[in-house]
Amino acid sequence: MAKRQKINEEDLQEMYEEQDKPASETIISITDLPGVGAATAEKLELSGYDNLMAIAVATPGEIVDLTGVTEVTSRKIIQAARQALDMGFESGEEVLKKREKIIKITTGSKNFDAMMEGGFETGAITECFGEFGSGKTQIGHLLAVNCQLEDDTAVAVYIDTENTFRPERIKQLADGRGLDNDKVLRNVRVARAYNSDHQMLLVEKVEDLIKKDKLNVKVVVIDSLTAHFRAEFIGRGTLAERQQKLNKHMHALLKIADRYNICVYVTNQVMAKPDSFFGDPTQAIGGHIVAHASTFRIYLRKGKKGSRVAKLIDAPNLADAECNFYVEMGGLKDV
Repeated sequence: MAKRQKINEEDLQEMYEEQDKPASETIISITDLPGVGAATAEKLELSGYDNLMAIAVATPGEIVDLTGVTEVTSRKIIQAARQALDMGFESGEEVLKKREKIIKITTGSKNFDAMMEGGFETGAITECFGEFGSGKTQIGHLLAVNCQLEDDTAVAVYIDTENTFRPERIKQLADGRGLDNDKVLRNVRVARAYNSDHQMLLVEKVEDLIKKDKLNVKVVVIDSLTAHFRAEFIGRGTLAERQQKLNKHMHALLKIADRYNICVYVTNQVMAKPDSFFGDPTQAIGGHIVAHASTFRIYLRKGKKGSRVAKLIDAPNLADAECNFYVEMGGLKDV
């Protein structure tokens, strides 16, 4: 009874606060939004919705689940946030200026960097898929090290789903680039994901590292993206549920990539298509959901004499191309 009384008091307090707000008041923070009092603002901030942009791009259902307000109120909150930000069209010139903040993380291979026009982009998801031993995990380790070349405060987050992370490999690659391997290792935050729900939760926790721990996160690696989804959802009957969950996961990754200018690198497993009589029967797991959500897609395969071949098969602004390289102790070497 006491709990119910407390909730009613909070609701009444918010109602009074709303009545006191001038109609023409300029919206600067989330507490200025209609329907948002101290209690609602606290719930939103604890869930990561601590600015107008986060609320403007949220769905009414998300706001209802987080705060307990009605759907009508949640729509008013979102609409007010959108109007305050003047969300609409912007010129291509303005978009180009925003893209000047994008950082290119080198692979150490001139051919690979040339194919990607400078390296792996921040603000985007890059997917590498291929069979075992094709170099997917090596590139993940490499990005965790190379993001620290230009900025020694840069932090890499490595979400490990298949027990593939090796700190010894990080130290080898750091030595190969002439970096302090102990310092590089300290700037890599590793978490082991034990199922798909845990994996999705860890992605949400990346925002805590940025906001609460004040870390300069530049790279997020997920190795591999689809391992748990593939193991947990078996058979055609579960396909729709798996794809829906995977779609939500990819959009969460895209959100942090765009919002915090982070390079998101995901590795993906493959399967062989038995009905393919011509060409390469290798196909990436995740179907169109992963393919559409990824900004760049790279197919890795084994080449001749121990080399690897990287083929860029999808990019918004780059032509299809491929390059050859060797994976060595100190990093990648051009053929």
